[in-house]
Parts: sequence; C-alpha cells; structure tokens
Amino acid sequence: QLQAFGGGLVQAGDSLRLSCAASGRTFSSAAMGWFRQAPGKEREFVATVSWSTYSTYYADSVKGRFTISRDNAKTAVYLQMNSLKPEDTAVYYCAAGKFGSRYYDYDYWGQGTQVTVSS
Repeated sequence: QLQAFGGGLVQAGDSLRLSCAASGRTFSSAAMGWFRQAPGKEREFVATVSWSTYSTYYADSVKGRFTISRDNAKTAVYLQMNSLKPEDTAVYYCAAGKFGSRYYDYDYWGQGTQVTVSS
C-alpha cells in the first residue's frame, strides 16, 4: 500500500511538499515515482528516483522547480514543489516500480492527493 498526502490549495509561486509512505511492504529495490492527472487530461509523469543510486529524472515541465527524494529506511518518497504554477494543478499520485517515465513502468500506485494552485 502506498499513501500520498500533503496536497492542498496554494497560490502561484508558493511551495508544497508531498509525501508518500508505504505500508505492508518495503518496496525494496523499487524505483519510486510521482505522476499527476489534471481534469480532462491523461496521467502524466512528474519525477522518479531510483532505489540504490538515488538517480532522479524529471519531466521538463517541472525540472528546476520540483525535487524528488526518498528515505529508504522509512520507505517514503517526497516531492518538494517550488514556484508552483496554476498549470501544476492536478491530482498527484505516487507509485513504485521500475525506473522510468511511463505509467506502465510502475506496478503499485497510491491514492492521489489534490494540489490546486490559484493564480
């Protein structure tokens, strides 16, 4: 089980930190990623971090503004979101699986957390 939390309503330019915690299993060796889905749009990749080397990969739309990190001891992954824009408004999902940017790289998904950025 993965549970994401930390979403909310913020203004453009604000920061927000999302967290995702695993329960029931450790997801050892799994990459952890964040995706998002805005109303009427397909789910899109945001960022991912590998298990062992902590390698990261970001979508161009968030590069330089968002930072993904993980705590393997706590089996948690975080997404620090700075300089938020209204177009970042979406439901954010965390996932565990293979290091990659495609939704089918990930086998386990948490429930989403809503992020709304007002202009």
